[in-house]
Amino acid sequence: MTSAFRRKILLAGLLPLLVAVAPAPRVEILRSTGGLSAYIAGSFQQPIGFQQTDSGQYFVFDRRAHAVYTIAGDAAKKIIEVGAEPGRVLDPSAFDVDPSDGSFVIADAPFRQQRIQTFTASGGRIGGFTLVPRDVPRVTLDSVVLNGVGSIQYTGRTILLNQPEVGALITELSIDGTPIRTFGALRATAHEAEPDLHLALNVGLPLIDPTGGFYFVFVAGVPIFRKYDQKGTLLFERHIEGAELDEYIRTMPTRWPVRRTEDRDLLPVVRPAIRTAGVDRGGRLWVALTSAVTYVYDADGDKRRTVQFKGADTLNPNSLFFTKDGRILVTPGCYEFRANP
Repeated sequence: MTSAFRRKILLAGLLPLLVAVAPAPRVEILRSTGGLSAYIAGSFQQPIGFQQTDSGQYFVFDRRAHAVYTIAGDAAKKIIEVGAEPGRVLDPSAFDVDPSDGSFVIADAPFRQQRIQTFTASGGRIGGFTLVPRDVPRVTLDSVVLNGVGSIQYTGRTILLNQPEVGALITELSIDGTPIRTFGALRATAHEAEPDLHLALNVGLPLIDPTGGFYFVFVAGVPIFRKYDQKGTLLFERHIEGAELDEYIRTMPTRWPVRRTEDRDLLPVVRPAIRTAGVDRGGRLWVALTSAVTYVYDADGDKRRTVQFKGADTLNPNSLFFTKDGRILVTPGCYEFRANP
């Protein structure tokens, strides 16, 4: 038997192993197919919400400007102004539009008092309410709010928030603030004896599934998401895994010591793994990591795609919105993408 023939035999024997150990899934590059003009997009200070109604009206939520704009042609019209009084916003943190009629909600915190307000599509105030105060400052890391109202979902009739301090992951309220229900058990963290840390590890994004039910994505700690049915019953839980998360998991602390100052103990800062997430009209969950890569999961919770958004440069999304015709609206930059190019 020649050495060349022997090498062929060995390679043939190794071939099944080479096939079985498949490479990591390829990262798909989604390139922008449109969006707001550079002139308009560049006029915003910190856009973290870019949404569109089913009739075509665009909204931009600019957190640093304490404002909401609608877009008409090549002009941005401010419909919500900065201010602490009702009908204005101060220190806002979250925003969501009802695509059917353009009404929207904003969470803000004038004088550190958390408030939710509802508006018509033209910016007229429908109502508002304040939440039970917590004597802690709001912690924000880049665009991720690590406590307080960091994410909000609006059904057009009710509002969904993450308030782990009430003992559940998702709180549903009427637009006048009347509690309707809570659901989703807090996850075990092994830090239950440290309430602030335990709550920080249960901060996340409640998301409405247009095909029915809800998702909840934990933003920090071990990356996990859950799916609930319309009644709030847990359907499944999945770990968010991938090569892009290996370093985060490897370097995640097991202890977060309390930081003390002269007048108060500061909240533990738990570094997030997730920047934002959204659910498209087909019920697929899109999870944007802090590493500028987005994982896409099907309705059964299985990862199907790994994508990266590119506009003028690679984007690290801080908001995702899915239109009825299959486009994805992404900030920063106020770009549009095709979910299936």
